[in-house]
Amino acid sequence: MLYASTSPADKRAAFRERLASGELLQFPGAFNPLSARLIERKGFDGVYVSGAVLAADLGLPDIGLTTLSEVAGRGKQIARMTELPTIIDADTGFGEPMNVARSIQELEDAGLAGAHIEDQINPKRCGHLDGKQVVDDDTAIKRIRAAVDARRDPNFLVMARTDIRAAEGLDAALDRAKALVDAGADAIFPEAMRTLEEFAAMRAAVDVPLLANMTEFGKSELFSVDELRDVGMNLVIWPVSMLRISMGATERALDELRQTGHLRGKLGEMQHRAELYELIDYEAYNHFDTSIFNFRVER
Repeated sequence: MLYASTSPADKRAAFRERLASGELLQFPGAFNPLSARLIERKGFDGVYVSGAVLAADLGLPDIGLTTLSEVAGRGKQIARMTELPTIIDADTGFGEPMNVARSIQELEDAGLAGAHIEDQINPKRCGHLDGKQVVDDDTAIKRIRAAVDARRDPNFLVMARTDIRAAEGLDAALDRAKALVDAGADAIFPEAMRTLEEFAAMRAAVDVPLLANMTEFGKSELFSVDELRDVGMNLVIWPVSMLRISMGATERALDELRQTGHLRGKLGEMQHRAELYELIDYEAYNHFDTSIFNFRVER
């Protein structure tokens, strides 16, 4: 009932243990707390919260317009709804190194299991758009050092995301990743890698967990879990996929409603009321207050 029974500290410890095993962990992107619970129900390893999704949820583009309080608040709502570890996109850390430090502590307090900080300039832009600009090595390193120094739970994962591949090429990405690991990053998120060979080169360059971003309509091919496992990836995210699918279905339903005046033909595509009630554990609330749930839902 209500929120997860596993504490944030225990989620982080379990996540670290699994990450150390070397297996490939699968983290679909949640676009709200209910979708996070469905991700858990379907047997995935964790939940990812995308900055692009958080911005889109507010009707905004992914260009650094969201604030720390908005991101931490939504992250908390999602993380507390599932027993799974949740990692979140913290953009550039919302400012200079001291802002990065505060961001990490706010995200710890929100119950997240980890966050990634990127090396784009402020204001940033979506990692799969053209025209990105990155900061110099010194600035990127200071962000990660600030994040590592600020965390209070050593199991909170500080991941460094580098966007330099699209701006300066693969060799620059390999060099930047090595520098970020030396600065204390627990894991590396190499954004907009184009081929499996590039992922393999990154795997050979650093000895920390690596994340692969399988976002649609971007710079990277959509590799399978097996393909990514074979080149040594440790985490794979589908950051915006569930939002895209949900919005696509919503658009088609609205078109149907405008054209026919009803949605009788869409019932088979909908989550049944009984399935929704089961997912939100409606009946369990009956043990607390029978006035809340005092009826049966027929399938």
